Amino acid sequence: MVRNSASSEDSPSLQAVLDALDDTDCRAILRETAEPMTATELIDICDIPKSTLYRKLELLSDASLVREQDTINSGGGRTTKYERDFVNVMISMDEDDTLSVSVERPPRNANERLADIWSKMGDEL
Repeated sequence: MVRNSASSEDSPSLQAVLDALDDTDCRAILRETAEPMTATELIDICDIPKSTLYRKLELLSDASLVREQDTINSGGGRTTKYERDFVNVMISMDEDDTLSVSVERPPRNANERLADIWSKMGDEL
């Protein structure tokens, strides 16, 4: 399962971001997830095997570049969609020649923030 990277406080490691952005499949997933998509949709569009897709989603999640959204269907089932979770990624070097990364997130409306809270509560149960 991919962890939810919805928290605006998430501060991904530089190496996690570089690893994700250096991966061709991860970049393909990022191009397609401007709008929420299911794993099945991503498998078809990106032409990535299912097991590979979940590994790539884990890389992107570790880098806080995608977020997982769960919705409950009327029949009681759950649908998980993945969405790109950044507006801008900036890599910079300070005066001490140390590289760092900052990730600018899109603004969240009240419903999205509430969904994030419920999702985190479900992860802890």
